[in-house]
Amino acid sequence: MASPAVKAVLFDLDGTLLDTAPDMAASLNAMRVADGLAPLPFGQLRELVSHGARALVRHGYSHLAESEREGLRDRFLSVYAQGLAVHTQPFAGVMDALERLEGSGLRWGIVTNKPALLTARLLEHLSLAGRASVVVGGDTLAHRKPHPAQLLHAATQLQVAPTECIYIGDAERDVLAARAANMAVFVALYGYIPAQEMPRSWPAHGWLETPEALAQLLESLTAREGA
Repeated sequence: MASPAVKAVLFDLDGTLLDTAPDMAASLNAMRVADGLAPLPFGQLRELVSHGARALVRHGYSHLAESEREGLRDRFLSVYAQGLAVHTQPFAGVMDALERLEGSGLRWGIVTNKPALLTARLLEHLSLAGRASVVVGGDTLAHRKPHPAQLLHAATQLQVAPTECIYIGDAERDVLAARAANMAVFVALYGYIPAQEMPRSWPAHGWLETPEALAQLLESLTAREGA
């Protein structure tokens, strides 16, 4: 159970708040096709999205040596920037749940390893930019998850104690960062978690099987706030 003292909810972006996998996978496959390679199945790529551009490029160009992949991440990000919001949408129930959070007085924000510029453009496209109380990107600070610096920075910006925040993400680094920041943390099991990982072994405070379970968690916070 989340603490009744919760004043803010922080989210990871890819695979937690937004379903960005279709556009990220399409960007990698556009690169491969341009290079004369066959596109890869979406199912292969979806589980890599939370691990970012480097993981996608490493998988998509595994036939190349590491030194030969230099520069491919920047190229991927350039391609992705041109089509980052073609199919991307919030997960089911998320928008309604955010509205309830806002209506209850609880603030919410985003802490992601996605580059800040791309994060800002995506949030603007989905009309979320002005609603998030804080947004911390992967290049906002010198350190990023699993280091706790981003989460601690978000709490400072919100003027709340870390213990008054909960964090929701879909990767082990999200859990480790939140625990190091002394925040309660929930795992979005519906996110982009590779099949070989065991998320229920991560030191989280709870696990959310579906986007609907996320919405229910947020609704429970708003109900407690209004009690």
